[in-house]
Amino acid sequence: MALTGDGGKPINEMTVLITGGSGGIGGAIAERFASVGMNIVIHYMNSHEAANDVARRCLAMGAKVMTVAADMKDRSQLLRMAERLESSGMLPDILVNNAGKAHYGMLADVTEEEWDEVMAVNLKGIFLCSQIFMPYMVSQRFGRIINVSSVWGISGASCEVAYSASKGGVNAFTKALAKELAPSGVTVNAVAPGAVNTAMLNNLQEDELRMLEEEIPAGRLASPEEVASLVYFLALPESGYITGQVISPNGGWIT
Repeated sequence: MALTGDGGKPINEMTVLITGGSGGIGGAIAERFASVGMNIVIHYMNSHEAANDVARRCLAMGAKVMTVAADMKDRSQLLRMAERLESSGMLPDILVNNAGKAHYGMLADVTEEEWDEVMAVNLKGIFLCSQIFMPYMVSQRFGRIINVSSVWGISGASCEVAYSASKGGVNAFTKALAKELAPSGVTVNAVAPGAVNTAMLNNLQEDELRMLEEEIPAGRLASPEEVASLVYFLALPESGYITGQVISPNGGWIT
């Protein structure tokens, strides 16, 4: 028997929107939801070919898939994206706010423009997408908003002050919005991964990666699929009593 949300919609008829869905974690999340037959919306900014690659893998699993491009910092572009999804009957029951921007460098060297860009993509984008898509979830009294944060939003990281601050904001946003939406049957949670084996770590040398792995009690990096599995679990109808949580899969690195 198919799992259903409070509104009675079978899980394989639900739609999930993954922002930043063309990357390593975003792509793995899209494929995890596609594996159970959900409708998949893959958002991207510039990575058209990468988004299409993820879409093809989801289509091969039998999922209905749409790719959409929009600037996470621009409300008008996101509203146009929402209009397109509504006209296609693919407004999201589940919103995965995964799009993000990394930044490395001493705070003394961070320009105001760099600071604003990181905050706009990592925090303002989540605000805009949540505000635009949550009314549909509230109207059907079922919905899931899952924000992909970072372990650095919990503990902070040297040379990543802007990024850490933005992800700390995501965690606080998650906890506050969860309280607003809980009476409407909509949960809001954050997944704050530790070191994940994606292109974001491509700037590290082999010896630096080895040192990083040695710092992690589990002795290895996470795979994108492990993060995707946690996101999928939080999206399930039976996870409806879990809200306002920041869950950090990090191999015991930060507790």
